[in-house]
Formats: sequence, structure tokens, C-alpha cells
Amino acid sequence: MFQFIYPAKIKKDAAGFFLVTFPDIPFAATDGKTMAEALEEARDCLEEAIAVSIADNLDFPFPSSVRKGQHSISLTARMSAKAALYIAVRETGIRKSELARKLGVDEKEIRRMLSPRHQTKLPRIEQALSTLGYQLSVSLRRAA
Repeated sequence: MFQFIYPAKIKKDAAGFFLVTFPDIPFAATDGKTMAEALEEARDCLEEAIAVSIADNLDFPFPSSVRKGQHSISLTARMSAKAALYIAVRETGIRKSELARKLGVDEKEIRRMLSPRHQTKLPRIEQALSTLGYQLSVSLRRAA
């Protein structure tokens, strides 16, 4: 089981802004005037960093455990589903054309499913994951 919850470090900088960095994604950083704004910006920054990793076909930045003094930032459900499909495709080594054949769709549909910018419907992603031998699950937790 894998959860898309990333540790974030938040420190006040010399200008009084709250600087957010992600230990598992060195190229991702943002800030906010207040702690609340920094946490909101952190989620947007994390989503964009994961989208870039997927779009550029990079190794997926898996999250480490959240440690004392760090904040936990979660991906949205939609981006979590896209990331799960991306990971499953890479782990299985299946080609997009092969997955398309198994699902009975055009390869363009698979490219859209893997695109972080395309609004793929969740049942479609679940079907693709099932075809690859994976199951998507959703959990609920109180927001911090």
C-alpha cells in the first residue's frame, strides 16, 4: 500500500515569509505570507512537482515518512490516481500501445490518462489499474 502524503519543511525566512520545501522533491519550493497561505501554496507546489515528474517521464519522487517538525501535504485524489497509474505503468513495464489494446481503446486515450493535465474520469483510471493488477483505494483523514 502506498499513500501520497509528502513531508514538507516550513521555515520563516529573513523577509518574514514562510518558506516551504519538500525533502523528497528538491526542485519544489514555495512560500506564503502566513502559515495558512504557505500550507495552501504547498499543496499547489506539490501537485505541480508531481505533474512535472509525470509529464517529463522522470523517476517518481516517492515520499518519505513525515518526521517531527514537518508538515504532511497530500496530493488531491485526482492527482493521486494519475500518479498511481504512472507508477503502475512504469513498474509493469507495459507499453502504452499494449495497455490500449488490453483496454480496447486508442493509444491516445492512454496518453490522456497518463497526462496530469487531462481530466480523466476515475472509473477509467481504476479500470486501467485493475488491468495492470493494481487496486486504487481512497482513505479519509481530518485536515490538519
